[in-house]
Amino acid sequence: MITLEQALEIAFSKAQLLGTETIDFLQSSGCILAQDVIADADMPPFHKSAMDGYACRRADLDMELEVVEIIPAGYTPTKSIALGQCSKIMTGAQVPEGADTVFMVEYSSETATGKIKFTGEKTNSNICLKGEDLKEGDLVISSGTMVKPQHVAILASVGCINPLVYQKPQVGIISTGSELVNPEVTPRSSQIRNSNGPQLFAQATKQGFPVNYYGIVPDDEQLTTKIIEKSVAESDVTILSGGVSVGDFDFVPKIIQKLGFEIHFNKINIKPGQHITFASKGNKYIIGLPGNPVSSFIQFEVFALPFLRKLMNYQQPEIQLPMPMSHDYFRKKTDREECLPVQITNQNEVTLVEYHGSAHIHAYHQAFGYISVPAGTTEILKGELVHVRPL
Repeated sequence: MITLEQALEIAFSKAQLLGTETIDFLQSSGCILAQDVIADADMPPFHKSAMDGYACRRADLDMELEVVEIIPAGYTPTKSIALGQCSKIMTGAQVPEGADTVFMVEYSSETATGKIKFTGEKTNSNICLKGEDLKEGDLVISSGTMVKPQHVAILASVGCINPLVYQKPQVGIISTGSELVNPEVTPRSSQIRNSNGPQLFAQATKQGFPVNYYGIVPDDEQLTTKIIEKSVAESDVTILSGGVSVGDFDFVPKIIQKLGFEIHFNKINIKPGQHITFASKGNKYIIGLPGNPVSSFIQFEVFALPFLRKLMNYQQPEIQLPMPMSHDYFRKKTDREECLPVQITNQNEVTLVEYHGSAHIHAYHQAFGYISVPAGTTEILKGELVHVRPL
């Protein structure tokens, strides 16, 4: 049985990058840039006051200063500062010619003759110099960067209002199983509400992926084939929960092959979620996840999400926080890598959330993240560093 790392290597080797598109920068959060972003001007574009105060020559700080102009933000100064002069200036405004210092309004007083006197002992220049943040032509964001809100601000500041980005994969989500009913239905004794579909929908939309949600398909080969065909036609990646194990009604692998897909693996040496199917046909992909809620949840995070990001040319490393365990942990079965839900204590230590197995999705509502215990590891001792992956 292959490891998670090997499964990702196989999947990544089959991944074909999606195309690129030009979009409105206000809609770019969560996208991967397909271009370098270059500064089109110096930043700031002029010598800028860092605070409200008076712009003057440092050599004149001991003098009573004549106010020659008031300079609000967005106004171009019309008067240069000469000996014994100053301009009243606002934060963000352009510093006038001749001035090399701005002293804070809090350290000023007005004389009987209407002049301004610096009352402090000393002052910084309080001027942001032209181009001190960026020079025209500087690389400000590299291709391959995932756009976050701070990047949107940078795009705006350099006038890149239509960046080139990789398209996000269209995700189709299907829940299989005749035992499933929709959440608004009261289940009979043999039924359960479909939680995997809404869960996977939320996990996908959290990442900004457009989703085609097909709901529940019963354990009927003909109906299942029809829905999978529809999803494949409308989506880049089809994600199914359930129907990929070895039960009498788990015929999804058969359907996948009948539709011309090559199954690259159907098991991973991991817990929860051993039964995972990955198949491809050109630039279309099918990921079959287990039906147990925790298994589908975790396997979306550790397998499906990295693969979906790969299609967008995502290249940044996964966030893992090294933190000490708050207690000893022991396990008997060590044949599989195991993902366990954890919380962070007030002492910034890691503690395990009470967890009863792959159907216990309620454990994860308490979890800050999860840790991965490698195969072969029997214990983690108090104080030992573990790597927490936030959820």
